[in-house]
Amino acid sequence: MKTYYVNKHAQSNGDHEVHTSTCPYLPSESNRKYLGTFSDCKDAVKEAKKTYPTADGCSTCSPTCHTR
Repeated sequence: MKTYYVNKHAQSNGDHEVHTSTCPYLPSESNRKYLGTFSDCKDAVKEAKKTYPTADGCSTCSPTCHTR
């Protein structure tokens, strides 16, 4: 199980990236929203999409959920 966060600020393409707590690209505490602990990134992205419909996995820490 891993702990996931979503970036509150969208990237230039409009995506809000979902990161694990150990990702080197994890946003600062003020720029991220806690999503919870999940067994995989798919459930974390699903949770993030409740707030940010354009949520997508980070290509570094959640590559199987990175679609754009």
